[in-house]
Amino acid sequence: MLLLLITLSVGLVVVLVSVHKQDIFSVTHHHYELDSPNFIDDISKNVDTDKLIRDKAKRARQLAQQREQKERELQQQMEEEDERPPMNILLFYADDWRHDTMGAAGNPIVKTPFLDALAKEGVRFTENCVTTSICWISRATLYSGQYLARHHFEMLGKGRTLMVNGTPTEMKLEVPANETLYSLMKEKANYYVGHAGKLGLWVDPQEYLGKQSFDFFVDEDGWHWREIGGRNVHITNKNTGDALRFLKMWESDKPTTRDREGKKKPFFLNVAYFATHAVDGDKRQYMPQNKSMSMYENDTIPIPATATDDAWMKMPHFFRPSNEGRTRWHWRFDEPNKHQTMMKNYYRMASEVDTSVGIILKELEIQGQLNNTLIIFTTDNGNFHAEHGLADKWYPHQESIRVPLIIKDPRMSPEYIGTTNDEFTLNIDLTATIMAAAGLDPLPTMMGRDMSVLYRKNGFEGEAAATASQTQRKAFASTNGRTYIDPASDGDGKFHSGSETSWRTEFFYEHPMHSSPDFIPASEALVRKFLPGKSQDYKYFYWPNFKYEQLFDLKNDPGEIYDLVKSNSTDPVHQEKLKEMRKRFVELKMMAHSDLQIIL
Repeated sequence: MLLLLITLSVGLVVVLVSVHKQDIFSVTHHHYELDSPNFIDDISKNVDTDKLIRDKAKRARQLAQQREQKERELQQQMEEEDERPPMNILLFYADDWRHDTMGAAGNPIVKTPFLDALAKEGVRFTENCVTTSICWISRATLYSGQYLARHHFEMLGKGRTLMVNGTPTEMKLEVPANETLYSLMKEKANYYVGHAGKLGLWVDPQEYLGKQSFDFFVDEDGWHWREIGGRNVHITNKNTGDALRFLKMWESDKPTTRDREGKKKPFFLNVAYFATHAVDGDKRQYMPQNKSMSMYENDTIPIPATATDDAWMKMPHFFRPSNEGRTRWHWRFDEPNKHQTMMKNYYRMASEVDTSVGIILKELEIQGQLNNTLIIFTTDNGNFHAEHGLADKWYPHQESIRVPLIIKDPRMSPEYIGTTNDEFTLNIDLTATIMAAAGLDPLPTMMGRDMSVLYRKNGFEGEAAATASQTQRKAFASTNGRTYIDPASDGDGKFHSGSETSWRTEFFYEHPMHSSPDFIPASEALVRKFLPGKSQDYKYFYWPNFKYEQLFDLKNDPGEIYDLVKSNSTDPVHQEKLKEMRKRFVELKMMAHSDLQIIL
């Protein structure tokens, strides 16, 4: 409440300042010859003193009315925030689902009517990305709000290996359990907390995510069909049923759903779908529900423009047939009919998740909670659908790092409903956004920021925002002692990780090596936002195991095929851009790997 009062007060001050700065003495401009001896007489003839006084009074009345309207809006917002009950938070977190696997994203084949409707009722973020494109690292990032470089959870069930008292020790998730999302929501925000679906860490959740962090917990991972209670059950139906069980338990009014004062707790539920992840090792890969098999039966799935032998040959020299991305390409896409079968089953599983979302939202509506629930749909990583001759994820290409994000928020300002937003939102921002909605500040060790400032009234509106919004957003977006790093030295300040008055326009991407450089080589990147009229759109890759650089001009090469480093481009623009981006890449990497309290 104190934060809101500060925000509203600041807003009123800025409105008054902006009103004061406006020129209420403006007159119609005429062309005068300044060297003419009749200059002063000419001006006098063109000034209607009575009209000037009338216009001045009229303008003053208009500005007073605008000020009064703003005061009423701010007062109404304060009252609404004060009267609104604590908000529930529902996270739909799917798997291996890239940014364009939705009708709302322009996909002409896949059917996702419930997600499309959710996008019309909220905001769809079109440039949302992950900082590491792999299941368990993205989940560790969600639970911690940190880059891999900080939480160090490099592999399923374990993190890095360190020498402890002379003994090699697997460190697992290097975040205190009481500083992870579920624990904070349960213990600090006093929410009724549930997890239904893929946890994705393969560690003891009680030990690493908090002993008392869950009121409801079901972990389902790695299968599509399983016999349960004598019935063959599909995992998406199991996820749906578990989510509904949680909501029924919360509705039941058991003592655990109330706080010490007897008030109903709000809930936080993560519905963590295993779909559309394949079953690794099963040649069928994607196994939808029987009722879905008629979907897409008569459709022809378009083959990506970069799903060619030539695109595969243009990959770095260390991408050999033993590369896991190439191996999985053979599993799914090496024959035209196989490609069609795999993609249709992938889309069928996506549509099944969409149906599940609709069922769960209907239950919320029945319980009367739909309009008091922050609803988020996103996924852990993207997916190659044969682009570059690859399958799955891991690498810094657009298909791998861009993922969907839809947010519907009761606090959303009406003008944002049904819109798209192209800011660089990241998965590190999810944690800060969820915590802020629950009334918590992000911890100093967290590295993301609250995305609600991008769609809330008097929040954050970008570089062109009015002065009032720029000032007020400082009160909205808590940094909790964290700082923004300096902009890049190139680009005249256009490239940065954000500030109190702007959203990030670049970010550092990282992925560790798995097993060996031949299997999944480590990859890193500097990803920058295309700013129309301000910058060209370049992307820098670095492959640490081979000390290998790449530079792509995304404006002219959106498929990331033509490596400007490998081609030895003599264009001075390319040479300078490589030098600049290499320098900034090192800076951001050092920041990500530091212990500094920063926002990236």
